[in-house]
Amino acid sequence: MTDAPVGQTFRSGVIETASEQETEQAGEQLGRQLAPGAVVLLHGALGAGKTAFVRGMARGLGADPEDVSSPTFTIVQEYAGTRLTLYHVDLYRLEPAEIDDLGLDDMLESGGVVAIEWADRWPGRPDEVIHVRIEAVSDERRRIAIRQ
Repeated sequence: MTDAPVGQTFRSGVIETASEQETEQAGEQLGRQLAPGAVVLLHGALGAGKTAFVRGMARGLGADPEDVSSPTFTIVQEYAGTRLTLYHVDLYRLEPAEIDDLGLDDMLESGGVVAIEWADRWPGRPDEVIHVRIEAVSDERRRIAIRQ
């Protein structure tokens, strides 16, 4: 796996992973470098590994990765970390008009980190974000492109 520094020293990069565990490790690497107020937009097809990546982010922020599950039905999950709180949001089932009622602005102002799956449905997203695009190359292999 290659390094792709993020946060204050962020530069674009592509990470190739060969297992779900390595996908989590890539997320952990990102999570360790995120600053308060960071917004991470996750892109990828169903089953691409977005939640596995967020599980790693949670570990990097000091939250229990075992608590992380897909928020497809709950829409928002909150994980308190020892370093920062992680808000994990899934917009898959929502129409753009419904997103205003979620309180995303409050999450952004909380000083935590906001990770959003299916973020293309969010018309009011901020300009300062980190994009994580996860592509399934095979059953286990993933190509993860991270850019700001």
